[in-house]
Parts: sequence; C-alpha cells; structure tokens
Amino acid sequence: MKYQTQALAYPYFVAALALFLVQILAGIMAGSIYVFPNFLSEISPFHILRMIHTNALLIWLLLGYFGASYFLIPEESEREIHSPRLAWLQLGVFVFAALAAVASYLSGVHEGREFLEQPLWIKILIVIAFLIFIYNVTMTVLQGRKTVVSIVLLLGLWGAAIFFMFAFYNPDNLSVDKLYWWWVVHVWVEGVWELIMSAMLAFLLIKMTGVDREIIEKWLYIIVGFSLFSGLLGTGHHYYWIGAPEYWHWIGIVFSFLEVVPFFAMIVWSFYLVRKSGRNHPNKAALLWSLGCPIMAFIGAGLLGLMHSFPSINFYTHGTQLTAAHGHLAFYGAYVMLNLAFFTYAMPILRNSQPFNQNLNILSFWLMNTAMVGITFALLFAGILQTDLQRVMNLGYMQVQSQLELFYWLRLGSGVLFIVGALIFIYSVLGPNREAFVAGKFQHHNA
Repeated sequence: MKYQTQALAYPYFVAALALFLVQILAGIMAGSIYVFPNFLSEISPFHILRMIHTNALLIWLLLGYFGASYFLIPEESEREIHSPRLAWLQLGVFVFAALAAVASYLSGVHEGREFLEQPLWIKILIVIAFLIFIYNVTMTVLQGRKTVVSIVLLLGLWGAAIFFMFAFYNPDNLSVDKLYWWWVVHVWVEGVWELIMSAMLAFLLIKMTGVDREIIEKWLYIIVGFSLFSGLLGTGHHYYWIGAPEYWHWIGIVFSFLEVVPFFAMIVWSFYLVRKSGRNHPNKAALLWSLGCPIMAFIGAGLLGLMHSFPSINFYTHGTQLTAAHGHLAFYGAYVMLNLAFFTYAMPILRNSQPFNQNLNILSFWLMNTAMVGITFALLFAGILQTDLQRVMNLGYMQVQSQLELFYWLRLGSGVLFIVGALIFIYSVLGPNREAFVAGKFQHHNA
C-alpha cells in the first residue's frame, strides 16, 4: 500500500462480504417458499425474507463502495484520508443500522415501502453515516490532487446521498408516492450508481492495463455523460401506469434506448484498453471480474431492461417474473461483480498476500456467473409464461403459479450453486494463501 489509510478499506470489505452471505441466504430461503409454500411461514414469512434479501444487497454494496473509496481516493488524491476516526465511526453507525434493520424486520417493524422499509430512526442513522463519509472523502479530495476518477466518484456518491433524502417523503397519495419513490430506487441504480461504477472500473483499468490515464478519462467523460442524461429521464419508463401524464410513454421509450448506451460503451472501453495495453497483469482474477462486469451489466441492466420498457409490452409484463429476471442480473452484473472485482484486486494488497488464491477465485467467478445465468433464465421463462397465461389468457394468479413450479425449482437449484461460488470467493480473498509466492512475480499494484 502507498498510504496507510488505505487499510480502512479492509474492515469495510469484510463487513460487506458478511452481509453478502446474509443476502444470499435470505434469497435462498425466500426462493424455497415458492416450492415449499409453508416453509418458515410462522417464523419468518416471505415478505420479511424478501426485505432482508433486498436490503442486505443494498447495504453491502454501499459498504463495498465506501471501502473502495477509502482505497482509491488516497492514491488518486495523493494524500491520506482526512479523518480515519470518522471512517471508523461511520462504519460502526452503518453496520449498527443494518443489523437493527434486520432485527426490526424480523420483529415485524417496518414501513412497508419496497426497498425503503427501514424504520425512520434507522433511515436517520443511514443518513448520518452517509454524511460522515461524504465529508471525509470530499475533504480528502479537496485537499489533494483532483483527478477525473475521484471527481466522478464524488459526483456519484453525492448524488446517492442527495437522492436518498426522498426516502423520507411518504405522501398519502399512492401515485405521488410512486413518482418520488422512483427518485431513490431508479435514480440510484440507473443513474448515480453508474457514475460510481464507471469511476471504480476506471481505477481498476488504470492499475491493471497501464494505459495512459488521459485515454481512460476521455472514455469516462462519454460514459458519465450518457449515464446522467439517460438515467435521470429514463425514470419515465416507471411512470406508465401510476397516473402520470401520457407524455412519459414517449420519454420512457426514448431514454430506455439511451440507457443501454453507457453499458455497451463500458464493454468496448474495457476490452479496448486491455487489448491496447498488451499487458499480462498478474492478478488475472481481478482482470476477469473487471471484464465480466460490463458484459453481464449490459445483458442484465441493458438488454433485459430494454426488453420490457416499451409501454405496449410493459402493459402486460410489469410486475411479473420478467421484472425479477431483469433485477437479478442487472444488480449482479453491474454492482455485485464490480464490488467483487475491486475486492479481488485490493484484498491481496491489503493483506500483503499476493498472488493469493487466484485459482479458487476464478472458479468462484464461473460458478457464480453460471448460477446467475440459471436464475435469470428460469425467471425469464417463468415471466414469459406468466405473462401469457395471466395477462393474456386471464387465468387466475394461483392457477398460473402452479404452472411455473419447474422454473422455481430451477431458480432454487441455481441459488444453491451461487452460494457455493460465493463461499469459495470469500475463502479465496480471506482464507490462508495456498499458492506459493514467487518473488518478483507480482509487481507493486501501482506498476
């Protein structure tokens, strides 16, 4: 490590991986209820498990972003983090809020708004932790060198903090509620989080390809411009059926097309830079995750999202398993794989254990990707059949669900495979180093 405060990233990554496991376990238990309807019905019903599954996902991804910021900002700014004590305080507040949210859900205490179920006092703790973080990293950047990577990262982080404030606005009118609810849910994952993704991916590519920073930054400008422009107005494809004016249909169509552009640009960008560098970076696992991330994001967030973003199609498909197929692969490809790529790159440096267990890490890459493709296709075909039977042929909901059981079994089996891959990944980055260290094989990560 170049800077001592980069070590702050380590506890954030460990906490993120712990919640990653919680998220997967809750997902498998929720998936089990689709094939065993009475499973855990008295202890923890489906809606509680789903809350834990989705909320744990958001929290551990944020922990990953925080840790990645504490790792990359010192290098980009060429100075130590402004206040390590504040970073530790932030971690304590944020993890406490996450655990308190799980406890409150299991106790039946929640607000009921999807993804924003946290009780008010927990939302306040999340904001406090976020503000501590924003202050800490912003002061670090302002007092040090300013780079495109750090500025774009800050823009994304500030955007995430600002748009989360709409989680506190809960009007009585359901249509008005949904108008502003999407300003958190959509603008986060299809807007400002894409800026965070672009900045983190740019940092990894700079470090692993050795391509001139100016070339990477020019690509970054293009991707950021499309992400902000398309992501904000792309919210229109959520406004079709909630009482908003009809002109949102056209806005939704046009900007849903444009939302695909930054994800495709990331694929071209990543592969072009790796090919241009001709550099055989020793951390092959990190490079594999970095290249796989934009591909899976393009398919999940781009193509599967676009597939049912047209009003004439969405009229039949909204709220079906097609949405779940899109959501699973989009989150996994764009943000889960991004964090796992960064963990794979940074953890050996933080632990001083290069080259670490790369073979296991690469195995986990293929297991988790295979499993996620299985989950996605199971839900995709379930959604297509559900749309036809329920929305076109007008069969009853439970009658249709009985016809989808095979796909739910396939989804559950793929989920079990996914957790095997996740456990292997966690062992590869946190377990003892089983691969012999060859002196000089690994260059310093900044070389």
